[in-house]
Amino acid sequence: MPLKEWDVEIYRGVLTGCNDAFIITSEKRDEILANCIDEDERVRTAELIRPILRGRDIKKYGYEFADQYIIATFPSRKYNIDEYQSLKSYFLSFGIEKLEQTGKEYIINGEIVKARKKTNNKWFETQDSISYWDEFSKPKIIYPNMTKFLPFVYDRSGVMTNQKCFIITGTHLEYLTAFFNSSLFKFCFADRFPELQGKTRELSKIFMDEISILKINDTDECMINKLVQDIQMEYSVNKAKRIDKFIFDLYHLSIEEQMYIGFIDYGEK
Repeated sequence: MPLKEWDVEIYRGVLTGCNDAFIITSEKRDEILANCIDEDERVRTAELIRPILRGRDIKKYGYEFADQYIIATFPSRKYNIDEYQSLKSYFLSFGIEKLEQTGKEYIINGEIVKARKKTNNKWFETQDSISYWDEFSKPKIIYPNMTKFLPFVYDRSGVMTNQKCFIITGTHLEYLTAFFNSSLFKFCFADRFPELQGKTRELSKIFMDEISILKINDTDECMINKLVQDIQMEYSVNKAKRIDKFIFDLYHLSIEEQMYIGFIDYGEK
């Protein structure tokens, strides 16, 4: 059944319009929190600053956290920046002209400063409205929008992603993670995705939606869920091959067919 007919939704990650201001390190996060007026403001501000992954951080069944956080002032949440004085001071250090969403250009100290593209959003808000912001807190599959390696990871931590990633929320996510990471998926479907420069594939939603996947019964799904949980705790090629074997058997592939496909590893886990 095509993925678009499964009980899942695919969303793009967050576009800030100014990563220099909205994407910060843990050191800058600690500095912002330390400058809060009181504990109440510190708690509110800490809730706004969320860990974020980039497309390059996603690996097969895992990810490498690069000490990146997003200040998640999404327009759909309708925050009052005056309730976040430390955050407001931090943003203003970049100059409101750079952060406002008007598309205008300014000359400041002899240099051209271009505002973010014109939207109806406020100067301290991200460029994307992100009405689906709560989807990031749900169990989800994360994968890069452009990649040589076709890596997918199942995440339950609530981490956010930038616009270089997609997320999938819904049902049967661990099984879908195993299928998308499998050699069968790479063998049968890699060419469904447009090839860009450097043998990179574009995994846009319109292409993912058309991938047909075998439905699975409850017993088999319970087994594959355990295999995914195990490999995400500690990856090994042997564990990946075991999942491949499980997928091959689900599809009733003969031994000859399984050997013909083999273990397809693009070199990054």
